[in-house]
Amino acid sequence: MFVVSGIHEDVEPDYELKCIFMKRFFLFAAAAVCMVLAGCNGQQGHTPSSVAQVSEPVDTVVPVVEVPFREKLLTAADVTLTKDLLYDTYTLEDTYPYKDTVRSFKWDVIRNCLAYIENMQRDSVKWVVLQNYKNLNREAPLVRKFVRNAYRRVADTLGVERYQSVPLYLPGDTLVPERYGRDGTLAYLLGEEGGFSRILPITLEDEWLVPRRYLKLLADSTVFNHVIFVDRLDQNIATLERMDKGEWKIRSMNPATTGRHAPPYAQETPLGMYLLQQKKSRMVFLKDGSAATGGYAPYASRFTNGAYIHGVPVNVPRTAMIEYSWSLGTTPRSHMCVRNATSHAKFVFDWAPTERSLVVVIE
Repeated sequence: MFVVSGIHEDVEPDYELKCIFMKRFFLFAAAAVCMVLAGCNGQQGHTPSSVAQVSEPVDTVVPVVEVPFREKLLTAADVTLTKDLLYDTYTLEDTYPYKDTVRSFKWDVIRNCLAYIENMQRDSVKWVVLQNYKNLNREAPLVRKFVRNAYRRVADTLGVERYQSVPLYLPGDTLVPERYGRDGTLAYLLGEEGGFSRILPITLEDEWLVPRRYLKLLADSTVFNHVIFVDRLDQNIATLERMDKGEWKIRSMNPATTGRHAPPYAQETPLGMYLLQQKKSRMVFLKDGSAATGGYAPYASRFTNGAYIHGVPVNVPRTAMIEYSWSLGTTPRSHMCVRNATSHAKFVFDWAPTERSLVVVIE
């Protein structure tokens, strides 16, 4: 599971995203070294015997091998953040008081994530997104080992629910899936094998096979220059936009309210990195445990399952939008969504392009 935690200034950061990317890099380097060693061993296997072989001297031609230039990977230290707000209402400071404690925007964590996002786009790749919103692409098969969670729903042993998720199969076994992948997860498309696609999710270390019906291929021109960070611990949200290599501008810094763990209906906003997939000017929701309409959430941008970034909910019978709520930036209160001031939700709705923006949930 992709989890990003806060750091202290006097501690060397140890981020899982960085570890994943660097592990892949070092695995590649190790493979290259192994190939070189294998070549050396092969040459040693043909060592001449102790009897000297006399031959006429010949001109030796040493082939020149051109090694393609590879830029070094960006690190958090290479990423610069500049405040250039496009939305400046209800703006929070970098560090701000909350009750008897202090909350903040975790800029060190954010820099590290942005470095990872830039690094993963260095080469020309084919992007796919895992999709199964409301099981529209068919309910995923049962995984090999599953549990019933606090909501009495089937989940894999890592806590990812079967509902709205995508089955991930090991390359050597396409009969029973090993685990589930969350809707909205971004992945590299590596190839096709029968009725399956081989993928490498950006927040998982291993390659997986996935039935094609659960994947959407993104346009070749796709780049991710808009990133939204949601901090479910300190209950805030920041939007950032890439201007050049390692250069990002902060576009907004606002209070937000995330999902809470309250079975059987309300769920936590899941940690991870997701693609912004869909927008609705009004997202209609139902009353808990009922088929009756409960109201709507304005300017909703969906990123995983039924989780949206949206404005202040409007409960029936009211119809007019509500701009702000005292509960924003306090404690988790929603069913999984990320609540914002309605004008900030509209800013995100207008500013972040669908299928070209990322939502990163940290704590």
